Amino acid sequence: APARDTQAGYISWGHSIVTDPWGQVMKQLDEKEGILIEEINLDREDQIREQLPLLKHRKCEMYHL
Repeated sequence: APARDTQAGYISWGHSIVTDPWGQVMKQLDEKEGILIEEINLDREDQIREQLPLLKHRKCEMYHL
């Protein structure tokens, strides 16, 4: 998020978060400046992503980087 400036036209909300692929919040910061470090279990991430139907129906051959 951009730096929080309460005098600006847009005030950054902050609240950076770490979520799992289902969107469950694992850790969250408030609106104050901070650093968020979280260890991610990549095996668990892979298991959850295998359950996401959206990923099974992607047509990767249609996307080129």
